[in-house]
Amino acid sequence: MLITRLKEYRLAKNMSQQELADLVNVRRETILRLEGGKYNPSLKLAMDIAKVLDCRVEDLFEFT
Repeated sequence: MLITRLKEYRLAKNMSQQELADLVNVRRETILRLEGGKYNPSLKLAMDIAKVLDCRVEDLFEFT
């Protein structure tokens, strides 16, 4: 099971789903599904998102 804190980190940066999606080269729907825990990101995508949000991958995603 994927636990994600992506939405809270994105909102803390005052960033929309579309802005984040554009910065990591995915569709907004991908960000939506990630935030809902319905999509497991690739390692590259997880690292790209963490870099944009200035945090660690482990801060954003947890698998249980």
